[in-house]
Amino acid sequence: MQLPAYTDASGRLSQNSIPAFRLIDDELGRVKKLIDKQFAVPARAGAAISGLRKQICSGKMLRPGLVLLAGALCGPITDEHIRIAAAMEMIHNAALLHDDVIDEGQKRRDEPTVNSLWGNESAILLGDFLLSKVFKMCADLEPRFQRTIAETTIRTCEGELRQIMQRQNLQLSESEYIDIISEKSAALFSGCCSLGGLLAGAGKTKAQALADFGLNVGIAFQITDDLLDIIGDESQTGKTLGSDVDKNKLTLAVIHLLRTVGEREKSSVINLLSHKRNTRYDKEALVEMLRSCGSLEYAHSRSQEFVTQAIQTLTGLSPAPRRGGVRGCDAKDALIETAKFAGRRVI
Repeated sequence: MQLPAYTDASGRLSQNSIPAFRLIDDELGRVKKLIDKQFAVPARAGAAISGLRKQICSGKMLRPGLVLLAGALCGPITDEHIRIAAAMEMIHNAALLHDDVIDEGQKRRDEPTVNSLWGNESAILLGDFLLSKVFKMCADLEPRFQRTIAETTIRTCEGELRQIMQRQNLQLSESEYIDIISEKSAALFSGCCSLGGLLAGAGKTKAQALADFGLNVGIAFQITDDLLDIIGDESQTGKTLGSDVDKNKLTLAVIHLLRTVGEREKSSVINLLSHKRNTRYDKEALVEMLRSCGSLEYAHSRSQEFVTQAIQTLTGLSPAPRRGGVRGCDAKDALIETAKFAGRRVI
């Protein structure tokens, strides 16, 4: 199984290709400038923080884009949208810094990770630095927005903890896996969408529909991300792969394989999963078993089911009339395209 790729004019896989985000280029530019501003620290803070600035602003900006598009669906994009979009991206990047320490990641976004350059201590503290900046940025927001951001961050951490605690649990069920990624990854997508709507004046029902949309998009995104950890190419994805198997974290394709094969084959699967083997042979053997049992295709099909659910939640939402800026109907179409991207992306 091979997932489709997005390429630039040179044929190289694009690191920043979410086509629907062309609609909000100017607003995303403002988000990046605000994030960049947070790194205005005294020279004595050292080169690490300056180096981190480049790595953060080179991402796809998926989560800020969801804040902005959800906002545009419901009304005008405001300065508070820009600030919260920046804050959510910084929370995401703080989590990535900590993830790279946990997974011993060496490359992200085609650049060496902070932990590989400056060590685990620096990476952890830089993640904490980002979260501290988020606290300051959100200090004067309305309490309901502060509460949503705090609850979203807590859910993300709880999901990460649950995943670590379930390492080597070969009995992990599909529903338990979905619960874990709903917290550790999809909660942030959900929070971005609901906050975008609420900031633009969405009512409770509309905000909840946007939250459900974001949750389903986030689940599809993580299932695809886990697939790429198995079958992706590091030269194309721009980050270290294979960490899920190395760290004994079960993902959907492997869960499907374990429940599909017979007892004899299951012993072979467990043998491959129980040892940290980085040889090409072992990786190819596992991929071949996943392919022959339909596990790769199953995981991909499940991601598409969540994309479909996400799109269905938007069906009944009426876009706000245009009052300058992005049209609500265009924002709705862009959200749908973003959901499709999350389930079929290659990076």
